[in-house]
Amino acid sequence: MTGPRHVLLVEDDPGDAFLVQELLAEVEPDLRLTVVGSVREVVDGGMLAGCHCVLLDLNLPGSDGLDGLHAILRADALAAVCVLTGLDDEHLGTAAVAAGAQDYLVKGTVDGPLLIRSLRYAVERRRAETSVLRLREEQLVAAESTRLERGLLPKPLLAGSPVRSREFYRSGRARSVLGGDFYDAVRGPTGTVHAIVGDVCGHGPDEAALGALLRVSWRALVLAGVDETQVLPKLQQVLVSERHESRLFTTVCTVAVPAAGDALVRLAGHPPPVLLPGIELVEPRVGLPLGIRDDACWEPASVRLDPGWALLLYTDGLVEGRGTGSDEPLWPEGLVALLVEERRTDLQQLPARLVERVQQLNGGPLADDVAILLLSAAEGR
Repeated sequence: MTGPRHVLLVEDDPGDAFLVQELLAEVEPDLRLTVVGSVREVVDGGMLAGCHCVLLDLNLPGSDGLDGLHAILRADALAAVCVLTGLDDEHLGTAAVAAGAQDYLVKGTVDGPLLIRSLRYAVERRRAETSVLRLREEQLVAAESTRLERGLLPKPLLAGSPVRSREFYRSGRARSVLGGDFYDAVRGPTGTVHAIVGDVCGHGPDEAALGALLRVSWRALVLAGVDETQVLPKLQQVLVSERHESRLFTTVCTVAVPAAGDALVRLAGHPPPVLLPGIELVEPRVGLPLGIRDDACWEPASVRLDPGWALLLYTDGLVEGRGTGSDEPLWPEGLVALLVEERRTDLQQLPARLVERVQQLNGGPLADDVAILLLSAAEGR
């Protein structure tokens, strides 16, 4: 147990101050003792910041009972304080401990070892209390952050459409619900189902906040009926306006599934989706990620959706872990091979199952965020 190195003695009686100094010098000669005659001098002089423990006489002129203790604790709620009382004031010492002091000592009954032990205990108790308080505060902040982040995770709006969705999300940030990856799916005003999976480069809380902003902005654009060809250009405008670093970019994959006809898939620097049940990569011409060039364009691929279709959208965290039989990443081609092996897995369990398989290949948890959005015909599995 480490003891105090600097003690502040608040005592107006020179004789009592000399006695305390001698008692401490007997057992702790290296201890620094500063004697102050009043609580006002301590508070107004900002002396609490430079000491480890305060030894406070409760019978100071101009101080009534616990007034001096209250003044010190108002100035520094985390100060370690031992109070000194007279022989007939032990009840006052007990009240002082109840009011926030760490211990009390009775004048005339204290020797050097007892005095230094009380000061050490006072310091350690305050450290322990401070640690518990800070831990509790951190837990409350973490719980609040988790609730906020969980509230930012989307709930697909597909009511009235012939499309179902299954989602999987896992942040790569420790003790965090939300990362820079994002996904969403909504039914637009014309009945077309729109979906997006994206990845903001970087892994910090700023990137997570930007990913949530882009997702909400994308949903607003779709629900407002913005033409499908203009959604990505306008989303890029939002990114450029809101990003905290000029070099920050975002990769996305978007899908538009009309009530009748072929789906449209656009890639902005993002891994291609996989079409099921044939298990093949959908590979349109890959455009630049959002935020690279203002005049970038993203050509769509037309995808025929046969009865029983399913389309797997994902972020690169799923395919950049270790692949099979080498140090090479899994890559989308390796994901296709896993999907072949898992072709009998029910679509409801497929996203989580894929993450489980990929983690097995990787030899442990994946370092990056993972977002998976699996769309399918409503009559599918």
